[in-house]
Amino acid sequence: MGSITPPASPSYQKLWRETPCIESRALSQVAGCRIFLKLDHLQPSGSFKSRGIGHLISLASTRTTNPHFYCSSGGNAGLACATACLTLGHPCTIVVPSTTMQFMVVKLRALGATVHQAGRNWKEADTFLRESVMGKGNHGGEEVYVPPFDHPDIWEGASSLVPELEKQMKAEGGYDGVVCSVGGGGLLVGIADGLRQAGRTKQVNILAVETEGAASLASSLEAGKVITLPGISSIATSLGCVKVADRAYEVALQDGVQVAVLSDAQAAMGSVWLADLERVLAEVACGVSVAACFDGSLRRGVGRGCGDEEWKGKKVVVVVCGGSIVSTGLLEGYRETYGAVVERELEGKRDRVVRKLVQVRPGEGRDLEKGGFERGVEVERVEQGFQWAVRA
Repeated sequence: MGSITPPASPSYQKLWRETPCIESRALSQVAGCRIFLKLDHLQPSGSFKSRGIGHLISLASTRTTNPHFYCSSGGNAGLACATACLTLGHPCTIVVPSTTMQFMVVKLRALGATVHQAGRNWKEADTFLRESVMGKGNHGGEEVYVPPFDHPDIWEGASSLVPELEKQMKAEGGYDGVVCSVGGGGLLVGIADGLRQAGRTKQVNILAVETEGAASLASSLEAGKVITLPGISSIATSLGCVKVADRAYEVALQDGVQVAVLSDAQAAMGSVWLADLERVLAEVACGVSVAACFDGSLRRGVGRGCGDEEWKGKKVVVVVCGGSIVSTGLLEGYRETYGAVVERELEGKRDRVVRKLVQVRPGEGRDLEKGGFERGVEVERVEQGFQWAVRA
């Protein structure tokens, strides 16, 4: 996967834009290090999804004749698809779960999309799209499936965030960490690929954040393999993916990537705090990354081994990934429902960074039983010639 080369289309750059990266004094004070906000809620669709899905749709438009795009989504991927299709003049059909808020359905239809509601979560909506909508010849044109997160073109589009950060943070002497929310893992993969292309994998740590009840990546790391959750119970419906992308799981196994799982209450109050401190509206799927600044997860995930003075000088970028499931009314409801709950949770000082179960072949120079592994790793079990280790 290389750097993005725009197709010969004057509309290409309209599908997503370079977004500002600003320092947050208020969040820096809370986190104990310098916090910068990458404002991807300013993308045309209202979320980072414009990067990856816009890139995929732009490329597909050059490869197909009279395309009709089909997307299953918890909401934000559908908005990115519909926004890009409206810009390029292509028809699209979106399937969202039955749990999707009605105002999201109204938004999609206002963008010209044909909308169906089916299933309890994204996976069921996607199955309905593939089995009951596509391939029926009802819409004409060449059918193009748009996955919400699991496709190389989407990861490549998402990776465009990193060159922007490299340029924007140059005056600050670079940056030491990136925090992003995880649903299916497309943003995480894009950031990791972008850092690799920039030669910055060893210098920049990543903290990927999920919510309880939607933690498909964390559950997979703890199991030592990609697993499928039985369902989604989190209020962060945009993170409601029962199975993370295989590539996201591979990225999360890297030493420079840590995963934290925060509560719904923290995610909701993260959105409230972001609005209070920076006057930015973003849904709870984004708020969970902001919340990591408040409970110590950020330092444990990005600043492992740092003393107070060293941590104070670290520069961490929180991706404000956006999302449209937010309003002032919702935020006030969150404050009333979760404010006191979060205070109690923060007092508990629970460590929410996930321990990873990794499989290591003996003889690879990492004999765990003989202590030949890096610090923070211990043997969990030995099975059939493999050692299963837990990386703290």
